[in-house]
Amino acid sequence: MAEPRIAVIGGGLMGVGIAQVFASAGHEVAIHEPFDQVRATVAERLRADLELTGGDPAAAARVTVTADLAEAVSLAGFVTEAAPERIEIKRAIFADLIAHAPRDAILASNSSVMPIGSIAAGFDTADRIVGTHWWNPAPLIPLVEVIQGSHTSDETVTITMALLESIGKAPAHVRKDVPGFVANRLQHALWREAIAMVADGVCDARTLDHCVRNSFGLRLPVLGPLENADLVGLDLTLDIHRTIIPELDRSAGPHPHLAALVEAGRLGFKSGEGFRPWTDAEKAELRAGLAAHLVKAQRERAAK
Repeated sequence: MAEPRIAVIGGGLMGVGIAQVFASAGHEVAIHEPFDQVRATVAERLRADLELTGGDPAAAARVTVTADLAEAVSLAGFVTEAAPERIEIKRAIFADLIAHAPRDAILASNSSVMPIGSIAAGFDTADRIVGTHWWNPAPLIPLVEVIQGSHTSDETVTITMALLESIGKAPAHVRKDVPGFVANRLQHALWREAIAMVADGVCDARTLDHCVRNSFGLRLPVLGPLENADLVGLDLTLDIHRTIIPELDRSAGPHPHLAALVEAGRLGFKSGEGFRPWTDAEKAELRAGLAAHLVKAQRERAAK
């Protein structure tokens, strides 16, 4: 059976990464990118990413780029949008996909937090609309969360899970369509507490990251949080929670400290300072270290 053709809507960081994974697995991929300046850089970025991750350079030949959405999706069996996180943009894209993609094509959204039901609401083909939340960098992070909306059919989920497994991903079926899904809810719960601790003067940002990297962060590749709870015992976990849970941050929205940093123009790497200042050399070192770590982990998974 021929590999299904893939269409990716959006030629940004995530779109190119997703296209790279499918192309590396042998699929023909069409990327739709409406902006000329972004579209002109797709091929170069794809080749650079393949080199960085040790991918087959031949995969680049299986990726085409077009400004025409209808052209990109007309023959696709699986379409995923990787557009900005704005509901009006995503819904407009899905309206176009329903109009131009084959009637049996699966239509996926790479939203990182939006419930798929809010994107698919009112569309008469909602049974074939599914969430597929990839993680950055897409070629190196194995998880793809597959979110089943209230109208997403079981068949759509089954086909999507099988397709992702076939390209070497580790899909996870998220059965309840909640904002943030599974991994982002956990990640941002941790970030909320981390921000609150820095704001309260418990420690500075460097110390907080040092504590995470050199304690439970070391266990996370092999021991999930609930495995850890079972390992130490739920009775001990309950006793600890009786003391610590009442002390955790309960901000109903973004922490005021985070909002103040953004208001002051302290945006992180892009401005040179966020929770801490960053030199160009420090930014390059961190990025290189992350890439090397993820490439090593990917090779170790492939060797098993």
